[in-house]
Amino acid sequence: MLILSHPTGNANVREAARALNDGGLLSELWTSICWNEESLLNRALPRSLSRELGRRAFSGIGRERLHCHPWVELGRLAKRQLHFSSVTRHGSDRFSIDAVYRSLDSRVARRLYDAPDIRGLYAYEDGALTGFQVARELGIKAIYELPIGYWRCYRELMEEEFSLNPEWAHTLQGTRDGAEKLQRKDEELALATNIVVPSDFVRGTLQKAGPLAGRVSVHPYGAPVSPKSRTEPHRKTGKLRVLFVGALSQRKGISYLLEAVSRFGSEIELTLVGRRVAECRPLDAALRAHHWIASLPHAALLEEMSRHDVMVFPSLFEGCALVVLEAMSQGVPVIATPNTGATHFVSDGEDGFIVAIRDAESIREKLETLMLDRDRLVAMSQAAIRKVAQHSWEQYRHRLASTVRAAVLNEEPVLSAAMQLPQPEECPSC
Repeated sequence: MLILSHPTGNANVREAARALNDGGLLSELWTSICWNEESLLNRALPRSLSRELGRRAFSGIGRERLHCHPWVELGRLAKRQLHFSSVTRHGSDRFSIDAVYRSLDSRVARRLYDAPDIRGLYAYEDGALTGFQVARELGIKAIYELPIGYWRCYRELMEEEFSLNPEWAHTLQGTRDGAEKLQRKDEELALATNIVVPSDFVRGTLQKAGPLAGRVSVHPYGAPVSPKSRTEPHRKTGKLRVLFVGALSQRKGISYLLEAVSRFGSEIELTLVGRRVAECRPLDAALRAHHWIASLPHAALLEEMSRHDVMVFPSLFEGCALVVLEAMSQGVPVIATPNTGATHFVSDGEDGFIVAIRDAESIREKLETLMLDRDRLVAMSQAAIRKVAQHSWEQYRHRLASTVRAAVLNEEPVLSAAMQLPQPEECPSC
């Protein structure tokens, strides 16, 4: 019935593909590399390489539905292995990530001409323009997923951040997109007949895009299956174990976390999990002062989460941060901002805390609350596990399949009472 297109794939893309496949809606999935985890080659590869390629696997989807367009992506990966990442970063290079998106987009657009039974194209930001242009020509539904907030809102926030924290400016990536790329983003939005976003925050940022013809629907992502209990219990005394997970960038609000933690001295044990994105003097000092893990496989990351008391994720700009759900699934309450999409999952004061962006003092207050009241910490931990049970990937898949089916068939989506979402509040300021 429809084609889903995404060049690299990630957790939410794989779940969207499974939703469409299980719902009888997926005719073809187009990506750059389709890895078969059951192949003999996969078993023979070094574990690290096999694990990396495993991120390109789409389990549960028949091989006859999977279509690959690998050449530009293979070139990009080869250059990265040869440490030419500075070359592949820019959109003008033939092996940049932008080129990977555009190449697959063009290939899928050509496929639409040869697939008369296709009634819809489900594509993602930066990889949909040519396909949507053909979809309009052929009278095909153009379903667009915007996984993170709208670019104009991002630019405004980051320009403010440049002024507020110039010493962190080099870590604010994604602000140098050229006019052509930004125009493509707007053209994709304009062509979309339906727009899928993962949070009310993202929907709110679309106010800065002006009037849109496409119908916008909100589908927050899901959580991994939670354990029956934490692998390591919260301690009644001792240091509060605090975790941050994400790219070490000021977009993630990391300076505000470090400022809050600095007021506790040795009373807090902070672990930072994430890769550096740029040279930054205050970040260098933080990595020397605290425990830093550059990267972990997903299973190991969940295990690492379960060793901590609370995760702080003070990001300025996201879509729907999966790390919030993942931490809660391990019994770790989260201190997060509305701009992470956490308001869909976190009930303030019950299973976590919601704080305003750029508010180090509020972060400090919440950490102090948990440090002084360990019984409340335990209760919030248990509440977090109960909460994520209400936000499974299975529920996400049912909601998404219902919305897409209705879009393709020009019907209203049918959602059970358990799947109903609250009406959005006003957009957080950006």
